[in-house]
Amino acid sequence: MSLLDNAMTDCVMMDKTTEPDGYGGEIKRWVDGAPFSAAIVFDSSMQARTAQAQGVSSLYTVTTRKNKQLEYHDVFRRLSDGKIFRVTSDGDDKYTPDTAALNMRQVTASEWEPPAYG
Repeated sequence: MSLLDNAMTDCVMMDKTTEPDGYGGEIKRWVDGAPFSAAIVFDSSMQARTAQAQGVSSLYTVTTRKNKQLEYHDVFRRLSDGKIFRVTSDGDDKYTPDTAALNMRQVTASEWEPPAYG
């Protein structure tokens, strides 16, 4: 087992659904989707703190296996604490080549709270 494997935690994709509300409108909800594993690391570097002060909120690096591609604005939940994240970069941008022994893909993410629907 590698250090990367040890850092992985269980997560689940969040999918937005809609259903009729019985009055001609709709109710929007976020529901659990497909499970996956990811290593989620908070970036507390001075550069990240400076960026946060300027309004940038991509403070997490999310590492998955190459077969799990997270896309811009995907939403997922970490099962250990229920924290919800939204991806803020493109999963096609940063991954190891096929010839590498290390099997990983990385995106940035920020903490996110789904809007209240009613």
